[in-house]
Amino acid sequence: MNAHADELSPVDALAPIFKASGDPLRLEILRVLRRDTFGVLELSQLFDMRQSGMSHHLKVMHKAGLLEPQREGNAIFYRRPLHLDSDKLTDHTIRQIFETVDRAPLAAHLQERIDAIRAQRADQSQAFFARHAEQFREQQELIAAFDLYAEPTAELIRKRAHRQNWSTALEIGPGEGAFLPVLSKLFAQVVALDNSRDMLAKATHTCIDERLANVDLVEGVTDTLLARGDAFDLVVANMVLHHVPSPADIFLDAAALMNNGGCFVVSDLCSHDQDWAKENCGDLWLGFEPEELTSWAADANLVAGEQLFIGLRNGFQVQVREFWKTAPMS
Repeated sequence: MNAHADELSPVDALAPIFKASGDPLRLEILRVLRRDTFGVLELSQLFDMRQSGMSHHLKVMHKAGLLEPQREGNAIFYRRPLHLDSDKLTDHTIRQIFETVDRAPLAAHLQERIDAIRAQRADQSQAFFARHAEQFREQQELIAAFDLYAEPTAELIRKRAHRQNWSTALEIGPGEGAFLPVLSKLFAQVVALDNSRDMLAKATHTCIDERLANVDLVEGVTDTLLARGDAFDLVVANMVLHHVPSPADIFLDAAALMNNGGCFVVSDLCSHDQDWAKENCGDLWLGFEPEELTSWAADANLVAGEQLFIGLRNGFQVQVREFWKTAPMS
């Protein structure tokens, strides 16, 4: 028997990739997955087709290496592969396909449907916090006690703020406002942005109790501040990304809201399989692979800096990351 019978030649290895991508619908699927992660039902909704048909396309693309599944509790979502080796011919080819399809503008009707799906996700998250605002801290600490991730995040920001000429900071999703005293002491002006009126009411009480006169509480989303033309030296998101409809867009908006030399600091969960967090804590996503955050940052032209991983006794792991609008100061 030929010892190389089971080995594919370079051309044989490329053929399934081109075959799987040689379909307009599949190219459109790759296009909408540029930054987002979608479930099978959501993709069926986007492209107005039966779930069985969509599942077939996704299976073919996954087998060819164009997509990879991501389990979110009982549901399967799909994304582009996180790990592509530039020295491997097949991975180089896949990356070239992505780069080419990304040059095509997204059809208006697809963008409208994507916006509708994101709105559904946002409504789901807002409804949870409207119902459970009174138990917010208790619910969150089922996963991670505030001090376990807040203090390392605060220490990282203190270290950077003392070396930079920073004066303005934005916290996205301040919750009850527990982190605002840290920012208030370090920055002349702080904006706290949340789309939940109930949570902003709690943050207001924190500002009053702590006498934080330099904190401006804003109800809305990042688009609200972009429309105002705001700009900040620091943007921070503590345990927020797993609650937002499109985490990748937060990186794009953070970059747009930062001054040159600014920094985006994120603390969030690493990927996990504890599905109960969705029902009990209002999570939309079961954490993130570190490579996902790095990839989203790169798309937003942000440079990854220091990183810290904190293991928790209940099996969760928290990642604290910083991303710079320009290379960080040494």
